[in-house]
Amino acid sequence: MIIIRKFFKSIDFSVIAIIFVLFLIGEIALFSAGGGIEGNIDEANKHILWFIGGFVIMLIVAMIDYEVWRRLWIPLYAIMLLALFLVLFTEPINRSWFTFKGVSIQPSEFSKIILILGLASLLSVFKEKGKVNNIFNLLIAVVFLAIPTFLIVKQPDYGTAMVFLAIFAVMLFSYGISLWYVLGSMVALAAALPFVYLYILPEHAKERINVFLNPQSDPLGAGYNIIQSVLAVGSGKVWGMGLYSGHQTQLGYLPMKTTDFIYSVISEEMGFIISALVVLLFILLVVRLFYIAKNTKDMYGSLIVAGIAAMFLAHFIENVGMTIGLMPITGIPLPFVSYGGSSMLTNCIAIGLVLSVNRKRKKNMFME
Repeated sequence: MIIIRKFFKSIDFSVIAIIFVLFLIGEIALFSAGGGIEGNIDEANKHILWFIGGFVIMLIVAMIDYEVWRRLWIPLYAIMLLALFLVLFTEPINRSWFTFKGVSIQPSEFSKIILILGLASLLSVFKEKGKVNNIFNLLIAVVFLAIPTFLIVKQPDYGTAMVFLAIFAVMLFSYGISLWYVLGSMVALAAALPFVYLYILPEHAKERINVFLNPQSDPLGAGYNIIQSVLAVGSGKVWGMGLYSGHQTQLGYLPMKTTDFIYSVISEEMGFIISALVVLLFILLVVRLFYIAKNTKDMYGSLIVAGIAAMFLAHFIENVGMTIGLMPITGIPLPFVSYGGSSMLTNCIAIGLVLSVNRKRKKNMFME
């Protein structure tokens, strides 16, 4: 009992409160999107179960000393690569899921956590050896990122690939990489974009970019999703049209309304006030995580939290951005809000790691 009491005293309840409110807003939106009691609320019910299961896993991960993962990242990385390779041979719609007896698992979701743990281990070792800007070490980190990113692009899952890049960039910045490397990388990336667009991207990816720039070029085809989403967001105005009353949501015009476009449902039916609250909650969450990362003296723990903050930030920007027409459609869920078992478990594991790092940070702070 004493151990449990000490554990809960060391928990950061501000982070838990934020994710709980996000979950509640998502649950209400899912319930309404499914048509309420008389409709199909299967996903809303499963969302509750996934959150409960994820919350238990989160607490278990929080109790474990995060240093344990430093010793396990190599086998975890190997398992991740194997899963990302094998999923390419699954059938048929989207090569992103393993399905077993009706339960779907998306390896690319869990790979984000493994990527963060592995990068944190590599970079912290480089830092301890005083080789922060060693070009050979940086190349090792790039290769470490490139292999799983390549496998994810082959699925294709460009949204997750973008999240990977965001995690990598933020973790390198937190690691203390020279500004010249950052500027050089940005220039090289900008110079490479035209070549990537013309000669590497497949036609469907080019189509998404073209539609993002001009949705009206194909309003009934590739531009349909983004047009309906923007209409839904705008229709909500300040107070929303009310639950079960959104035209785009309830009449079937809004696509993937329980997953990728859940923010459109919130905006249309709950209005600007609640949709702005969602934005505020994500800002508070990310700011809190970066605060923990900055004030954690252990480089390994600091990098883990920084990577997780980058993951949530990238998801938030991509998802909300695509629903309001500011980002291309990439199929990225909104953490704790969108329906999805793999996503929910991944997010809860991530928060568990943050709580573990923060517990040790507080303990070390009191011991000094």
